[in-house]
Amino acid sequence: MDMPSRIAPGDQGDHRADEGQRGFFGRIGSRAARPRGDAAANLQTREALLLLQNYEESGRGWFWSTDTDGRLTYITDPVARTMGRSATALLGTPFTDLFLAADSHGERQRTLPFLLTRQSKFDDLPLRGAFEGDDRWWAISGRPQYDAGGKFTGYRGSGTDITAQRRSAEDASRLALYDSLTGLANRFNISKRLDATLAAFAQQQRPCAIMLLDLDRFKQVNDTLGHPAGDALLKQVAERLLKIVGDKQMVSRLGGDEFQIILPDVEDRGKLGDMAADIIASLSQPYSVDGSRCIIGASVGIAIAPFDGQSSDDLVRNADLALYAAKGNGRGRFAFYSSDLHRAAEDRRVLEEDLRDALARGEIALAYQPVVNTRTNMVTGVEALIRWMHRDRGAISPALFIPIAEEANLIWPLGEWVLRKACEDAASWPADMRVAVNVSPIQFANPELPAVVAKALAASGLPPDRLELEITESVFLGDTAETNRMFNALKGLGVRLALDDFGTGYSSLGYLQSAPFDKIKIDQSFVRGATEKGSRNGAIIAAIVALAEALDMETTAEGIESLDQLELVRKLNVSHVQGYVYSQPVPSADLVRHGEEGTWTIKPSGPARQRNGRFSMFRKVSAIHDNHRYPVVIRNLSATGAFIEGILDVPIGTRFVIDFGEGQLVTATVRRSTKHQQGIEFEQTMVSDGNGGLCTRHRVSPYLIAAATQQTSALALPAFTTTSDWKAA
Repeated sequence: MDMPSRIAPGDQGDHRADEGQRGFFGRIGSRAARPRGDAAANLQTREALLLLQNYEESGRGWFWSTDTDGRLTYITDPVARTMGRSATALLGTPFTDLFLAADSHGERQRTLPFLLTRQSKFDDLPLRGAFEGDDRWWAISGRPQYDAGGKFTGYRGSGTDITAQRRSAEDASRLALYDSLTGLANRFNISKRLDATLAAFAQQQRPCAIMLLDLDRFKQVNDTLGHPAGDALLKQVAERLLKIVGDKQMVSRLGGDEFQIILPDVEDRGKLGDMAADIIASLSQPYSVDGSRCIIGASVGIAIAPFDGQSSDDLVRNADLALYAAKGNGRGRFAFYSSDLHRAAEDRRVLEEDLRDALARGEIALAYQPVVNTRTNMVTGVEALIRWMHRDRGAISPALFIPIAEEANLIWPLGEWVLRKACEDAASWPADMRVAVNVSPIQFANPELPAVVAKALAASGLPPDRLELEITESVFLGDTAETNRMFNALKGLGVRLALDDFGTGYSSLGYLQSAPFDKIKIDQSFVRGATEKGSRNGAIIAAIVALAEALDMETTAEGIESLDQLELVRKLNVSHVQGYVYSQPVPSADLVRHGEEGTWTIKPSGPARQRNGRFSMFRKVSAIHDNHRYPVVIRNLSATGAFIEGILDVPIGTRFVIDFGEGQLVTATVRRSTKHQQGIEFEQTMVSDGNGGLCTRHRVSPYLIAAATQQTSALALPAFTTTSDWKAA
């Protein structure tokens, strides 16, 4: 009869080789050769052998057998060859050596020897090939064999190739855990990872920060270039994020243009702020997508466990609130979570409602900041700055209400009013004085803008060349034909165009070849650090000036506040200056008066040198000294110190711990003291909160605060006399 080929014993010459000769089919063949007196039974056995042989040769499955020691006595030759060996070479090999662990913890590797040792039957045990280059997966089944006396003689079993099914399952798992577009972890994956990280870190009292990131103006890319371009852009965004963060497992795409980053063991807000600023700067650089140039931005919200929440839900919610604050304060920013943001969100809602009626109530006005020639100190023009004097809350900062106006679709009526009012006021000034008006990207994208400008000029009688429209670089998103048509339409009216906030993250020299600008405005962020030792800002300003001169454009440096800054920009040949070193914004009536007096020349004045920015405020905090706590008020704050009041006659050199709340503690030394007012210097400088304010670099963990509260009693009575006590006396 036609029998399948048996494994040759080769050089093995021991009882296992003989057993291999009689292997799985060998034993069946022996039984088939015995006289049974039943021809039908013999025929049935022969057919079974042929079927088994055909099954092996089909590659759909294979057979194996072992001796009592678990060593191979038979293995299908084709499957042995897929393992990179011959069946003969594998005879006598421990069956367990054919496979690796089925998972990274080695459970399956222990399970197979355990089953063989216990002489247990098993079915469809998934195992991976152990030989180099063999990445197949097998489903192995086996049954223990016993002789007539019940003595264990080894195993017989079968195997099936499940590689395709396994890879399909892995692909399905990958789709369930990873974003198919960017390859980053998806929302489900990162949520589980954050849960596990926070649970482990809570027990170990370790911090963990998260960043929520939202792309600015991404929708415009989809709308102008199509969704395929948007998808390609998201891939590039993911690559830039990974380059900064480094750990792919900690970066996720939540969906759309939203991303989340987990940063274990990081609570230093200086480092987090630097990373957020790097992310914003990187993502704001131009992209090339299918031959088109795209420019977007990013905003980042940051929350840190355990300070800002100990559960993933609380942490994500608070990071989202910080992100909302960052976007609301001008986008392209980062913000840390603080409890004040809950109140701020409600304030924004109320302000939006009030802003809708502010124009009708006459609460909106314009002030004008002089633009001065750096050589002659003569005022050549002004910039119109919008002001809102709220009926109950007083002056509201434009940095607060302009983003609200943009989100609430109020920027168009506000912008139209500003244009009309500025032209009307300027018509009454000296004939050579220009007025500059800011145009938001939303206004610039509206095809009705040229008509609105023309109407404002006609109604006021202002010559077009005395109106200067300040436009930011963000209008060049996509560099579309519509942008060029808008420029041509505006220049066709005869107005001047200024490129505002040049160099703040969207710069590309390409559009300067065709955009008809008359002036470049150097952003104040370059000016503020230009006089610091080691700063490269001076070189950047010099390069901008050289570029402008080559293109026959004027330059204006914004935010000049000190005499050393003014001296520097003069040396760098900046043609015009705008800032408090010359004048704060003034009402239109002052410009009329100066016009009647003739030319307006302003003598610069201000501090001799640039100093850290100071924030005027009225903030109640606590000052702690020798376990005594005093209520004090901060009148102004800088990165290096503060001016406080509330304690009487404090000696110079006294050291306090200033408690700003929410775990923000900073050690300070009194440097000046006059009655109930003190100037204090911080031991460690504060850092930017990303939103125009300051915060401490580190915070005291709530775990430590809770432990200290349990170990200490109530604070003792004050040693110094507080202002309230002094007044009461």
